[in-house]
Amino acid sequence: MSTVLELADVTVRRGQATLLDQVSWTVQEDERWVILGPNGAGKTTLVQLCSAQIHPTSGVAGILGEVLGTVDVFDLRPRIGYTSAAVAERIPRDELVRDVVVSASYGVVGRWREHYDELDHDRARALLVEVGAGKLLDRTFGTLSEGERKRVQIARSLMTDPELLILDEPAAGLDLGGREDLVSTMTVLANDALSPAIVLVSHHVEEIPPGFTHALMLREGRVMAQGPMAEVMTAQNLTLTFGMSLMLTYEDGRYAARRRTRRHVG
Repeated sequence: MSTVLELADVTVRRGQATLLDQVSWTVQEDERWVILGPNGAGKTTLVQLCSAQIHPTSGVAGILGEVLGTVDVFDLRPRIGYTSAAVAERIPRDELVRDVVVSASYGVVGRWREHYDELDHDRARALLVEVGAGKLLDRTFGTLSEGERKRVQIARSLMTDPELLILDEPAAGLDLGGREDLVSTMTVLANDALSPAIVLVSHHVEEIPPGFTHALMLREGRVMAQGPMAEVMTAQNLTLTFGMSLMLTYEDGRYAARRRTRRHVG
């Protein structure tokens, strides 16, 4: 089994702020990880590093067999499927959905003069169908609901047949129905043996799809817990990570958390 990510004592600083503090973490190609933590924990910084968007201040970051700082990131990035709010903001609102997806072949946002053959267009159509967005092919991105946009972005992230798929808070801004539709889509991906290694960033345990195998918890840039889901997903670890006493339940393959309240006897 090949190693997809291998971080050793990675620290990221910006000015006087330490965004990641000596993070060590390894991801194998058949694993599906969720990264959990409160706002400001360093989750987005971690996935920006893992998607070759930024470099570590210190430590070693290995991605797909390459080491950041010794490899051309423009050769590395096409091997990584990456979705985030920042990427979504760059997509022209008048772009056809089919073009939003197919343009990932060249690593660009917005069609210009690049050429795509029929195989590219066939793959874009097939991916949109796979994520439940096949009927959106000829719509413009700006006319889609937030949930539909998320599905299109996932299809785009899979266009280059990546070796690593990173989803940075894909359920942000969705209502309950949109979230559940997205969780269903991610569940299919997680349980597909042909899917690449997956890293999902979330604030909420309710967004973890069945089929995810591992969890990493961050607080103030430090790793609070990491490992197989059954070992790491505990009320104690969540309490430590989010800084409040939490209860955790598990039913039908899904987690739910809420604050622990004291019962007063009158």
